[in-house]
Amino acid sequence: MRNRRRNREAFAEHSYWQSYSDMMAALLLIFILMIALTLAIYRQKTDDLDRTRLELSTAQSELDATIEDLELSKAELEKSNENLASSLAQLQQAYDQAALTQEELNNAYLEIENARQELTTTKQELQDIVGIRTDIIGALQSAFSNSTMKVDAQTGSITFSSDVLFRYNSSSLTVDSRETLKNIIPMYLDVLLQDQFRDYIAEIIIEGHTDTDGGYQSNMELSYERAKAVADFCLNKRNGLSETEIEQLQKILTVNGKSWSNPVYQKDASGSPTDKVDMPASRRVEIKFRLKEDEMIEKMAGILEQQ
Repeated sequence: MRNRRRNREAFAEHSYWQSYSDMMAALLLIFILMIALTLAIYRQKTDDLDRTRLELSTAQSELDATIEDLELSKAELEKSNENLASSLAQLQQAYDQAALTQEELNNAYLEIENARQELTTTKQELQDIVGIRTDIIGALQSAFSNSTMKVDAQTGSITFSSDVLFRYNSSSLTVDSRETLKNIIPMYLDVLLQDQFRDYIAEIIIEGHTDTDGGYQSNMELSYERAKAVADFCLNKRNGLSETEIEQLQKILTVNGKSWSNPVYQKDASGSPTDKVDMPASRRVEIKFRLKEDEMIEKMAGILEQQ
């Protein structure tokens, strides 16, 4: 009985220490596992922290670049604001300067309308001045529409053949030529001396021309004497002009002898001039006019200065 009790006590004591050692081993294993787990977690956290630091560093760099861009944008914006403020100030100043009251606007419209009317009047006056030669030539052509005498469409002159007016190498008008001149001269001068055109006429010219036969000086004398004979005929009140017209003609009449300095040349089949002198056509007396071109230019300048 005692041996059994001793055996049981011995066995019971041995089981107690074994359980204790097992428990300590288990605790040690748990501690080791906890340390391993803690190390793993620490390593993971360290890696995460390093990655986070890298990301933060990258983000800081990007943030610095963004801040720098913002600073540049801010500077540009401030400059733009300054320019805008300057432009607004200039615009306000221009607006203040350009601002007109309703009365000023009405006055401005009135001045514009007056200027438009003056411009229309000036344009008409200029057209009248520029077109006066055309009007005179048209009036002459109308007056001679039923006559054999032709008016030059460019100059308004009329031409008498010397062979019709004079005998060979003579400056005395023939009887037949006097009748011709009585029909022609008054019609021509009546147009030039009428009120509508008289103030524009600076000169009425009677020119004598010869052919190229003979010397220049002798032909000069002959051409002048023939032109003078026609002029004397015009100034004789028995030949169709009134005393008033004769007085007006005397103030502007010029007599020229041109000798053979301006001959007439023959034309070919196409109507182009050749180098061969048309002798009969060169022997002629021309009556033409010159406008007061200087006076016309002065009048045009005066009109323009008034605008």
